[in-house]
Amino acid sequence: MTVRRMSLDDLAGVLDWAAAEGWNPGLDDAAAFFAADREGFFLKEIDGAPVAAVSVVNHSPNFAFLGLYLCRADARGQGFGMEVWRAGLAHAGNRCIGLEGVPAQQGNYVRSGFAPIGRTVRYKGSLPATGVAARTAPDVDGLLAADRAATGIDRARFARAWFTDTETRRTICLSPSDPGAGFATVRKCRDGVKIGPFQAVTEADAMTLLTGAAAIFGAGTVAVDVPETAPDLARLLAGLGFAPVFETASMYFGRPPQGRPPPFQACATLELG
Repeated sequence: MTVRRMSLDDLAGVLDWAAAEGWNPGLDDAAAFFAADREGFFLKEIDGAPVAAVSVVNHSPNFAFLGLYLCRADARGQGFGMEVWRAGLAHAGNRCIGLEGVPAQQGNYVRSGFAPIGRTVRYKGSLPATGVAARTAPDVDGLLAADRAATGIDRARFARAWFTDTETRRTICLSPSDPGAGFATVRKCRDGVKIGPFQAVTEADAMTLLTGAAAIFGAGTVAVDVPETAPDLARLLAGLGFAPVFETASMYFGRPPQGRPPPFQACATLELG
């Protein structure tokens, strides 16, 4: 019995677990996750079979993010989750650690020293695919700067991989030469697409980006993870017929990062922040 670091193939398998839990990961998430910190993914095995997992990705010398905390259904209640949990926290060292806690685990996270500072709500619905946002190759360094300013987190390894287009993930900007004016990343998931990260200053710009992102893959179902700090985006989505379907608590161990989010903002992914 051992806890070890995951390979990329292991991570793909854990994302299948996440899909079975209803988390609906992206089709191409594993490679971008792994690029963030290949040492930050932990797996507990018994007789060579994985039973529990966690990721604690060290984004920077000051900040880490915990996610993918999962235990195989038939192995729960035996302490395996705590083993990977401890390995993950040890990897973070003295960094501040963030996570998005599902309701069933929030009490456990509080007992481990995490404090809630807000909530994130997943809105799900459909959008008219009529947007005209720019789809030319954006300025990735500009995107990194906009992401860092909004979140207060330097997560360049993850964000650079996330903003690199693949067959199932694209980033669009209102102005390719000025990503800070507004941008959105859209990715295909097991069910429909998710949009995030997302930044816009005005409601008109937000609509342009939302519909433009939806047009890329001709999506029927769209999901957006909206932090409590973006009530304008929540109201806009509700007005478009989107419904809240899932909620997490934004929790931190240590002093949370201080960003300057625009009025319309959505998370990249609940697994890595």
